[in-house]
Amino acid sequence: MGEFKVLEIKKSVFENNDREADKVRARLKEDKTFLLNLMSSPGSGKTTTLKATIARLKDEYKMGVMEADIDSDVDAKAITDAGVRAIQLHTGGMCHLDAGMTTQGLDSFGADEFDFVVLENVGNLVCPAEFDTGASKNAMILSVPEGDDKPLKYPLMFSICDAVLINKIDAKSVFEFDDDAVVERIKRLNPKAEIFFISARTGEGVDEWCSWLRNQIDEWNS
Repeated sequence: MGEFKVLEIKKSVFENNDREADKVRARLKEDKTFLLNLMSSPGSGKTTTLKATIARLKDEYKMGVMEADIDSDVDAKAITDAGVRAIQLHTGGMCHLDAGMTTQGLDSFGADEFDFVVLENVGNLVCPAEFDTGASKNAMILSVPEGDDKPLKYPLMFSICDAVLINKIDAKSVFEFDDDAVVERIKRLNPKAEIFFISARTGEGVDEWCSWLRNQIDEWNS
């Protein structure tokens, strides 16, 4: 039988993406632009949380948002209505953004004009966690209705995030959700993760989240 060569395609893809991501971070640091990669599953309240964040920070920073979706421009319109510039990134069916796509978005957006840019990633707890976008920091939202067992089911997502927002805490009376259990599960995967319990709808906990975010932006841009 003839010899054949085996190519580790997935490994190669990730290695190439990681190199591109490092270039993105170097560019952001030079431009003094803080990029937050915000991830979650669909329906977690990502856009609502982002709008609450914008309301508190848009007068302090020159802020923009890159909205990633498989299709539609609903979220970009909502963010523009909230008072900041937005661009819609269509992934063409892909369930995540990688560093190359992020670069395209930054180029089109003119991100060097901003102090703070949010990349609202595609709603998914699997694929976005696998690809480094080159962001300054990663954050994710877990909503109470999704359950406190999500760190057990999607460990990589919780492992790569600098901040985890537990959203919709105003609904805890309706759902069985154990605060202590979810914190223990997240910390077991990622001891350095900052955890914020918030309600984007009522505003509870959002000021604490924004205070942490200010510190990260100011440190990155200093």
